[in-house]
Amino acid sequence: MIVIDPFWLALASICVLALIGLPIGHAMIASSILYLWLAGLDMGTAAEQILNGLYTGYLLLAVPMFILAAEIMNAGTMTQRLLHFCNAVVGRFRGGLAQVNVLQSLIFAGMSGSAIADAAGTGKMMQQLMTKDDRYPASYAAALTAATAVIAPIIPPSIPLVIYALVSDASVGFLFLAGITPGIMLALAQMTIVAIDARRKNFPVEKPVPLHRLPGLTLRALPALMLPVVLLVGIRGGVMTPTEAAAVAAGYALLISVAIYQSVTPGQLYRALLSSGRTTASIGMLLAGAMVFNYVVTVENIPQSLSALLLGWNLTPTQFLLLVNVLLLLLGCVLEGTTILLVIVPVLIPAARALGIDMVHFGVVVVLNIMLGLITPPYGLLLFIMTRIAEVPLRDIVLNVLPFLFAMLGALAIVTLVPGTVLWLPRLLGYGG
Repeated sequence: MIVIDPFWLALASICVLALIGLPIGHAMIASSILYLWLAGLDMGTAAEQILNGLYTGYLLLAVPMFILAAEIMNAGTMTQRLLHFCNAVVGRFRGGLAQVNVLQSLIFAGMSGSAIADAAGTGKMMQQLMTKDDRYPASYAAALTAATAVIAPIIPPSIPLVIYALVSDASVGFLFLAGITPGIMLALAQMTIVAIDARRKNFPVEKPVPLHRLPGLTLRALPALMLPVVLLVGIRGGVMTPTEAAAVAAGYALLISVAIYQSVTPGQLYRALLSSGRTTASIGMLLAGAMVFNYVVTVENIPQSLSALLLGWNLTPTQFLLLVNVLLLLLGCVLEGTTILLVIVPVLIPAARALGIDMVHFGVVVVLNIMLGLITPPYGLLLFIMTRIAEVPLRDIVLNVLPFLFAMLGALAIVTLVPGTVLWLPRLLGYGG
């Protein structure tokens, strides 16, 4: 009689259930229960792990608060004011509207913390602006919008970095600081590609905004621009925890949109609450599934076994990081980012620690890899989103996104091989790593 190992059967079950369309969170819960049953363990452990993880994970409260902040800003005029400010700064150059797309994503990243929110919010708006009167090909605009949305989860506040902090016990405040320089590097890489394309494809030059209007546009956008500053100063100054900072972000967005800009109606606020609730519920199910499956992984002693295997290969820290880059880039082509953070990354952390790799540096490298997976064929969730928004074939978007992807892989290589690019700012502000 053939005896199948319960763990491998649970893994196969997750793959099969996901392939037939079951949400990955539900698939992990069902497969973990199957494992517990086959292994003769207490079935109530599944519920216990979910409840312990969700109700003791104070840091998790930051996720719905950041999502709500982004929804409120999308409902009001904060994003339009930021777009007008960006257009005044870089819109006057050849391909200026494409450069605006990059700059607005860099600024709006500090508001949303989510690549999906960036693409679905200001990204959709930029797609319409760039394709108006056939100024840019729809496939190029869609590819650029997908590429720029990758910046959002790197610049603070960042939902993926919050989740990484949960599984690694790294400081959220220092992770946020560490994400600033890589985020700017990504934006510079994208702007370089846009500048090259602008000359090669003769992109249009927008009507320049008079310089005397710049102070007024800056003042109109200033309350929105100050949000990341308020959060970082509050966290690093010890005034608030990351979770409290997330609540402040949502309250700040509501205050600015309702009291100062007066641009959010009760109906819009209700829809923002509803949308953020739905998004939070979907992430919550994924977190619940991951917590149960992580218990299964722990029972099977997978993290320690993998750590011992990798250490047995006598890898240097640099070789290990390069191996992690290849692994996560490949997984990012087929798996959703949060799943990788919750299931794969906890298995890699013990080996990284044993090799003396800084957990803040490792977190930025991991999240950067996962975000690049959002625009890496064949899966590339952002590519699919922009296909729906732009209504253009996927292959056309892929062809246009490849130069941006290669440029950002160059930035990833620098971040991986030169930890100082990530850690200089946290160290400047007191980080001892």
